[in-house]
Amino acid sequence: MTGVYDHTLDAKGRLSIPVRLREELGNVFYVTLSMDKCLSAYSSESWQVFSDKISAMPYVNQRKMRPLFAYAAKCELDAQGRILIPQNLRDFAGLTKDVTVVGCNNHAEFWDSESWKAVYVEETTPENIAAAMEELEF
Repeated sequence: MTGVYDHTLDAKGRLSIPVRLREELGNVFYVTLSMDKCLSAYSSESWQVFSDKISAMPYVNQRKMRPLFAYAAKCELDAQGRILIPQNLRDFAGLTKDVTVVGCNNHAEFWDSESWKAVYVEETTPENIAAAMEELEF
């Protein structure tokens, strides 16, 4: 998934999913916590791959993944292409009104727009881009 899209949460906590990402996420997908102060959204297929990897881990390691499943929400697009983000997930990511949706390879991320601006400034320096390209051996 690719792209950066600015959207707004409505009063009920619904977020419009960008048309370009709807095809990749599908009508039903999963939203959960992230390592950053944002939310991650996975298509049903990606979520199954994720779940299978965790199922293959020893139980002691699976327990570390508990929050990712405990706080995950199965989301379904409504007729207007929106999902309802549960309050606990909105609280975790600090989502109140302005939300930036970011394509991030096999998933999308939902960021508070002000938080995303800070991450964008930090991550898009020429040095960071060069380091990423070097990591990929380009």
